[in-house]
Amino acid sequence: MNVVVIGAGIAGLACARALTDGGARVRVLERGRVVGGRLASRRYDGRYADIGAAYLVADDPGFAALAARWQDRGLARPWTDTFAVYPGSPARGPVRWAAPGGLRSLAEDLAEGLDVTLEHEVRTLPRDADAVVLAMPGPQALRLGPPAGVADAARGQRWQPVLTAVLTYPERVWGDFHGAFVNDHPVLATVCDDGDRRGDGAPVLVAHSTPGLAADHLAAPDAAGPVLAGAVAEVLGIRARPGVRVHRWTYAQPAPGTGPYATDGRVWLAGDAFGRPRVQTAWLSGRAAATAVLQSSER
Repeated sequence: MNVVVIGAGIAGLACARALTDGGARVRVLERGRVVGGRLASRRYDGRYADIGAAYLVADDPGFAALAARWQDRGLARPWTDTFAVYPGSPARGPVRWAAPGGLRSLAEDLAEGLDVTLEHEVRTLPRDADAVVLAMPGPQALRLGPPAGVADAARGQRWQPVLTAVLTYPERVWGDFHGAFVNDHPVLATVCDDGDRRGDGAPVLVAHSTPGLAADHLAAPDAAGPVLAGAVAEVLGIRARPGVRVHRWTYAQPAPGTGPYATDGRVWLAGDAFGRPRVQTAWLSGRAAATAVLQSSER
């Protein structure tokens, strides 16, 4: 069976890995320069900072087993089960996992040995494949002209933008915390201690904006950098001025959806919009689509 997976984020890579393990011939096409999608890390000043997903939660048995294998190999580690809340008391929750080499290193591990073509812009659905998996946000999938059932599912998805600001300070000048949820703030939603998250103690914070700020600055995201830096300074009581880099995520946060994927029988749509928006959800969706594709080939 010949399958084309479009998108090399966590959903696409999980799908391609499961398809390959099931005996299918799989090509992964990715328009970006690297794999990972929103499981993203970017190199600044000689180190990687996580600029997409903030962490992993692994409470599904299959994904937890994968996280444990990554831990055994030194690729991932349990980070924290407690986030600060501003204003409010610290919030305990599930264990959040981080990656010493940046979260994109986990996507690179999933991609190892797969047939992945980078910097490949797909404009129409491939015709030379028995099945096509669109591992991407619905609005992006619609540009490829998917069949009606898949298009309807893609149109039903609701996405919000986010800006990420990487704030690099001369030294660590904030108190002990891992990350924080910021409630009811006009511009700041979360902030993570990237040095604590990565385990190298670097004086780097990563702030994620509210959708409202992102929507106002999609055309010129760098202009939001000082705004986010000022909000972090206000919330954490920091006087030092950081270096600021901003990354734009036009499709960052999907509204929770239902079902593991959408399909018309040949074209499949998968990703973290199918369930609670998490890295784990994208992985589960990709694998579920792969299982269904393999089963369809047996009929």
